[in-house]
Amino acid sequence: MTAASEIMFRLQVDELLAKCRRKYERRTTRIEAVLRRVISIIDAIPDQEARTVVDAEQRLKKLHGVRIPFPVPRPSKNVNYLLSYSKPADINAVGDYVQHPAIWAGDPLSIDLVVTMPLSVLQAKDYLDYRYFYKRAYYLACLACGVQIAGDREFVVEYAYQNDNELQPVLLISPNATSVKDDFSPSKYQIRILLAASPDLFPIAKTFPDKACIRTKNAKSLATGEFPPTPFYNASLRSECCSRSYEKLLHSASTHAEAFGDACILGKVWLQQRGFGTGMRKGGFGSFEWACMLALLMKGGGLKGKPILSKGYSSIQLLKAVLQFLATRDLIANPLVLHAAGFIVSQSLNPVLFDGLRGINLLYKMTASSYQMLRHEASISIRAMNAALPGLFEDIFIKRVTEMLLRFDSVLTISFPESSTTTRAQDALDDRSRRSQLVYDVLSKGLSDRANLVYSWFPEDNPWPTALVARSQGRSNTMVVGLILNAEQAYRTVDYGPSSEDKVAAAQYRQFWGEKAELRRFRDGSLLETLIWTANSNTTAIEQIVKHVIRCHCGKDTAQSLHMVGGTFQSLIPDASSSSLWSPITNTFERLEKNIRGLKGLPLQIRQISAASSHLRYASLTAGLGRAAVKESRTRRLVDVCVQFEGSARWPNDVAAVQRTKIAILLKIGELLEQSSTEGLSTRVGLENEDVKLVNIAFLDVFYPQEAAFRLRIHHERELSLLETALRDKTTEIGRREDIAFATAVFKRNFIQSPLHTRAVHTLCTRFPLLSPSMRLAKKWRDCHSLSGHVSDELMELLTIHVFVTPYPWQAPASLATAFLRTLTFISKWEWQTEPLIVDCSGSMGSEDIDKIKLRFEAWRKIDPAMNRVVIFAASNNDPDGITWTESGPAKVVATRFIGLARAACRLATDQGFDIQAESLFASSTAHYDFVLHLNPQFVDDSRGLEQNKFLFKNLQVQEIEDLNSNPVSLFIDELKALFGNNVLFFHDELGGSLVGGIWNPQTGARRWKANTGYSTTPLIEEGQEKIVINKHGTLNDIARLGRDLISRIELM
Repeated sequence: MTAASEIMFRLQVDELLAKCRRKYERRTTRIEAVLRRVISIIDAIPDQEARTVVDAEQRLKKLHGVRIPFPVPRPSKNVNYLLSYSKPADINAVGDYVQHPAIWAGDPLSIDLVVTMPLSVLQAKDYLDYRYFYKRAYYLACLACGVQIAGDREFVVEYAYQNDNELQPVLLISPNATSVKDDFSPSKYQIRILLAASPDLFPIAKTFPDKACIRTKNAKSLATGEFPPTPFYNASLRSECCSRSYEKLLHSASTHAEAFGDACILGKVWLQQRGFGTGMRKGGFGSFEWACMLALLMKGGGLKGKPILSKGYSSIQLLKAVLQFLATRDLIANPLVLHAAGFIVSQSLNPVLFDGLRGINLLYKMTASSYQMLRHEASISIRAMNAALPGLFEDIFIKRVTEMLLRFDSVLTISFPESSTTTRAQDALDDRSRRSQLVYDVLSKGLSDRANLVYSWFPEDNPWPTALVARSQGRSNTMVVGLILNAEQAYRTVDYGPSSEDKVAAAQYRQFWGEKAELRRFRDGSLLETLIWTANSNTTAIEQIVKHVIRCHCGKDTAQSLHMVGGTFQSLIPDASSSSLWSPITNTFERLEKNIRGLKGLPLQIRQISAASSHLRYASLTAGLGRAAVKESRTRRLVDVCVQFEGSARWPNDVAAVQRTKIAILLKIGELLEQSSTEGLSTRVGLENEDVKLVNIAFLDVFYPQEAAFRLRIHHERELSLLETALRDKTTEIGRREDIAFATAVFKRNFIQSPLHTRAVHTLCTRFPLLSPSMRLAKKWRDCHSLSGHVSDELMELLTIHVFVTPYPWQAPASLATAFLRTLTFISKWEWQTEPLIVDCSGSMGSEDIDKIKLRFEAWRKIDPAMNRVVIFAASNNDPDGITWTESGPAKVVATRFIGLARAACRLATDQGFDIQAESLFASSTAHYDFVLHLNPQFVDDSRGLEQNKFLFKNLQVQEIEDLNSNPVSLFIDELKALFGNNVLFFHDELGGSLVGGIWNPQTGARRWKANTGYSTTPLIEEGQEKIVINKHGTLNDIARLGRDLISRIELM
């Protein structure tokens, strides 16, 4: 990060911190009045004598209609302890409200009131077998009764789970919308009443993670006399006793480290933008865990007990240090123990950051799945900070990363039946947590190196009325699983297992995979367990694996409920993941290069033969070269190739003469190719740009029978220097100067930038396997909306490449759906009027290069503020000029429509959510056109293929060559643009659309009469003034006369 970018980043962070600090002055009086009211209500609740579980539950339900939120399993009726209520030992406000300033993130802020239960209602042995949590639930129900009675019609009182932990229900107090007394709804606050116990109630040693506090008798425990440890239950219990201790820790850290508070704010913003929270359904790592980890790492954790973080760090340094710690330190494989000498952490599947002073694993609510997700996000942020690319601040703090279809490469939903069990797992985990762990385990094992990350979670539970039992409320049993794939391995079709000689491993392999595993012998003689997956456009290997392992390990009913989100995108691009799709054209191009280099009798030696076509950079929609593709490439577009010779003084020094020389050389190449070919290839020299003498005027078409057709142009490097010299000549006339400038731009585009772009994209496609189908799908979306004549192929490729090479705040996409949706999202948010598109294809651009491009963009906007010449500025490391692919379009109105269509597609995708239908994003409307030309189907379809070109007479076969690359619809559109392009914008799908949309240029509206308007007009009398307007009826008649049989009808919109 350069000094300038670092200063800018710090200024942006300072502004963010200022905006995140809430101003309490306007709300403090009203909120504190409500708090005092609630505290007074709690203090006034009368003591309740000790009762049995049955009596206590029946009494509250009968007298007050309040149910006790007992955790599962419920206490038995014959337990030998009693439930009672006494006045709280202490009531304290904690959390963001106390630690000014708090952070505003859009959701209602909670004011946490911690009510400490008195020792009189608890016993020293209550840490065993849920006893504490049963008494806690009764105490909470008594508080609910008191608040409801005293605050009738003033408050809405509900139960909720603290951090989604069913062992710890809490009271949620919200303002009653029908009451105006002490109404605090304008402040968007709600009050949570949390319960706590005395820190000295239970010895810390009794609740260490390796202790067994649930002693359920079963066959194994009766036989061994031992019980398995209960780390989650113990941590939940210990968290009740150390809330005050952590408040003191955070206060001490903020006192000794000046930047601690700001670092906590930055951490909370970072976590919220990524969907993390303290609750188990949000990953179990929120602002509280962030602040506590930060404070603990300032006190120890390093070598020889030294602090990992320095108290003198700035807020940005603390943020980066914590992210670095999360990304690099694996707390599952290498747990961190602080201030607990001699304590050894037993092997765990979950992360461990053990705070010995308080006897709790700070990360006890996290699963292996959520922890790996946290580490993944931290590593991405660290890479973004190290790369120091433009938009770093937005990537870290502003962009919302939680959109599932953009965050994950594959998203699936699994519906489980409602659990009716009245028991709980050994470690007090609920049924949804167990199912989430099961799915994570089987998918991680089944996908292996195909997936970098598997993240599974259930939606959060909603609060429920105090008169109901928690599980009587409808809650979602649909699990969501997000997969971040390894693009290089995800789509392979064969998996190799253990050797048959390894009996144990082979048996385990077959047990996991079931009937899918089969024993196969390979050419090297090895006999391996093998999995074979089919490759087609309907289902990927990932989908097949997921369905198989879910069916094997979760049941058939569960597997039938499985839904893979976004799978229909794969079917829109045939053979999207096939690596052999491009082999025919690549092999034919290599054969062409070999044939040309082997020619004898050329006047000059060949220096380089460069591809300059989307077909040879894996980006063409007409991919593959079967007979159908041959037809497509010959009737629509040939494969462009540039041939460059060694330098020679025999070239003329006049640009026009150079063009004539090229014709002679191309004739010679064609003659020699036909003479030396044994494949029956044919050649043809053609002319182009006949009206412009300074631009290339000749090409050579080379046709391989039943294979590809290539169009060769000669690149003479001295031609550019001649043009630039003429352009610098101040005596050159203005008209000729414009012709020279045009010829220079065309030369750079065709002979310099196009080969460079093709080479760069070809390299990136080998680096990112999903880039090729993603570019093709983006182009198909453009074509479906009839923008192919305005938005160039190269611009669409750069937009897609940007998503891969600069993927932050995500990693590079590894699925077609994710890449396409991210591309649309980027387009929809791109402010092209004020922001240039900068794509670093090679990763070699520095901050100075980027600054130069931005300076050039600003210069263009100053020169052309109305954006009449350059509308979109798209630069890359190969093309710092930024106008090569956009100088000829799109126009402002088209660019606005382009962005608008992307925004509409993104809104539709968001509205559809997990039920997204890919086809709906490609459906286009004609309502925005002024008129629509309906083309004759016999000219639109591809029935003119080579297979149907049967000639009755031998002398008519020459017409086959003359018709190549002459699509009548394309020629008709070109004619319309040439004749009416200044007055009408035409929109058409160049790959077979049957409609041509037209929009009248606003400048052709009502205006005063003048001579030489340039188009047919008709008089218009408006407000007593005589004006003229374009003759729309006459213009449409001219278009119909020009199109004749090509047009079936014209529809006015």
